[in-house]
Parts: sequence; structure tokens; C-alpha cells
Amino acid sequence: MIFFCIFDKKLIMTISDLKLKIFREVDSLEKNRLEELYGVLINYINENKEISDWGKLTTEQRQGIIDAVEEIDNGKGIPNEKIMFNMRKKYSNA
Repeated sequence: MIFFCIFDKKLIMTISDLKLKIFREVDSLEKNRLEELYGVLINYINENKEISDWGKLTTEQRQGIIDAVEEIDNGKGIPNEKIMFNMRKKYSNA
């Protein structure tokens, strides 16, 4: 069943219309923006789970995560590509 209702000059979409609109918006994104959106979407979906998991960590574990994020934010992280290159190089002859 498809229907539209107009209240106060606002168009109410059906679920199918909303999904199609979202799909079209996502489909038009460039790769880097699509990857960013994927991260945001996964974070949104897992929001409650992650919050409850955070509460299960010890104070030391929480501080370790906070310290790691701060190091990355300060440019002290190592890009994944570099780590993967080094690991492949190291273990390719193993």
C-alpha cells in the first residue's frame, strides 16, 4: 500500500519512498564519502552495544583506549597500509 499525506504543507513519505530516497543519495556518493558514511552508519547501528561494552571495561582499559585515540589524533599513529606492507614483507618468506 502506497500513500502520501499532506499535513501543514509537509509531504509524508512511505517507508519504500524513504528507502529509495536514501538509496539514491548513497548511490551518488564518491568512494571516500561512501566509506565515511558507512562508518557513521555502523556507529549509529552499534551505538547502544558500544555504550554497554564501554561500561564493562576496566578503568585501565578505558584509559588505554583514550590514550590511543589521542595519539592518533596527534599524528602519532601508523597507517594501516604501512603496517600491512611491513607484515607481508616480514612473513612472505615464512
